[in-house]
Order: sequence, then C-alpha cells, then structure tokens
Amino acid sequence: MSAITATGLQKTYGDGDKRVEAVRGVDLDVERGEIFGFLGPNGAGKSTTVRMLTTLMTITAGRALVGGIDVTADPHGARRKIGVALQEAGLDLRQTGREILTLQARLFGMNPATAKGRAAELLELVELDDAADRRVKGYSGGMKRRLDLASALVHEPDVLFLDEPTTGLDPASRITVWDEVRRINQLGTTVFLTTQYLEEADQLCNRLAIIDDGRIIREGTPSSLKRELRDRTGSDADPTLDDVFLDATGRTREKLAGEVKEVR
Repeated sequence: MSAITATGLQKTYGDGDKRVEAVRGVDLDVERGEIFGFLGPNGAGKSTTVRMLTTLMTITAGRALVGGIDVTADPHGARRKIGVALQEAGLDLRQTGREILTLQARLFGMNPATAKGRAAELLELVELDDAADRRVKGYSGGMKRRLDLASALVHEPDVLFLDEPTTGLDPASRITVWDEVRRINQLGTTVFLTTQYLEEADQLCNRLAIIDDGRIIREGTPSSLKRELRDRTGSDADPTLDDVFLDATGRTREKLAGEVKEVR
C-alpha cells in the first residue's frame, strides 16, 4: 500500500465567471519510506494540494488516501497517520523544549510517564537534549525548526508533511535540518516535502513532482528528470534541477529568482 495516493484531486473556488480552479486533476502515488518532493512556482496549486492531503482544506473532487485512510471520509483517522510541520513553527516561546513535547504527547493520549519518555526520545533524535530545559525563546532558528520536527513526530506518524522546512535558515542550519530529515526518514517515516530550494529537493528527494497551473507537469527521480532533459535537448553539459524546473514551467531565470527562490 502506498503512503499517499491521490486520484483526480481538484479544488475550485467560487462559481460562474468568478470560478477559480486552483488544483485541476492531480494524481499522486507516494511510496512508503521515501522522501517525496513537491515543487512549483507561487500560485501553482502546491500549497492547496498539501492542505487537502492534510485535511486542512476540503476536496472539491477526486479522492486522497494518506496512510491508507480516506481524508474526506475519515479526517480524524487520517490525522492520526500524519505529522505536519508548517513553514511558521507554532511553538510557545515561554515553554521549554521538553515541556512542549511532553504536552503534545499528553494531547495524543499518552500517560505522564510515557509522555515524558517520548519527549526524551525525540529530543535526542533531533539533538536538542542539551537544550531541552531552556525556554524556546532562546533557541536559534535552526533549533526551533528541529523542535518543530520533533513535535510533528510525537505520535509516530506514518507520513510527515514538511512545508518549506528550511526557509529563512542560514546555510549551516539548513544542512542540519537536512540531516534530521534523513534521520527521520531512515527510521521508516515517509516524508512529503515542499520546498522553494531546488538544491534541497535534489539533495533529499528520492522522487519529486513539479506542479504548475494546478496540474502535475513533470515527475520522476531528480537524476531521471535531468537525464531526460539532457537527452531531449542534446546538451553536452549536465542539466541541473533548476534547468529541469525552468524547462517544465517555461519560466525564465529572472522569473525563477522572483517566484521560486525565497523572497521576503
């Protein structure tokens, strides 16, 4: 059984002349145990698709299964199967890392002793055990992202959704988060990653899909997508994933800088 299956996924807003088709028939099949990248320019339907898969938004048409659970028929059951770390970490800065993870575990029904033990396991996993009893307001940006990852893993989800997990981090912190994502994946968690950094997708993802104008326009492993572009264009140089993205979406490098790279 696949970790994520989407068939004919659609999302529309409004009606008549004001009808907007944000997602227009997306099909996805994410295998268990892989890191799957989901790329696209701003407004392509990337975030809308993720919000439907994570039960944060209703589905207009089509069907989605996450961890074998239909997200429309049983959203509560689907939420038990997934962890979600959004771009903006929702952490209480007044609490310590240990307090946040222990509270999260209690909210998932664990007894006090089990919750305490689970918090300790996760703090060690993301290498925050030395800072476990410091208030989060004193954490660096990278430490907060790692704590947010740990928080999403409290209930041992089958699938972890990461929404641009390294946006705003310095290069050293970004590499540290990459290492944590790999470690989490090696323990058996499927990772569904959205990112604006094409290098990040190239480094982390087993497979990826590029969405534009509400449709999947390219899908495969990073190496196969680059090889296909090189063979099709007859280029002597090895293409990068940036080149694949530009070719697939028809963007220029000037547009890429404004639409895909991080801009504040």
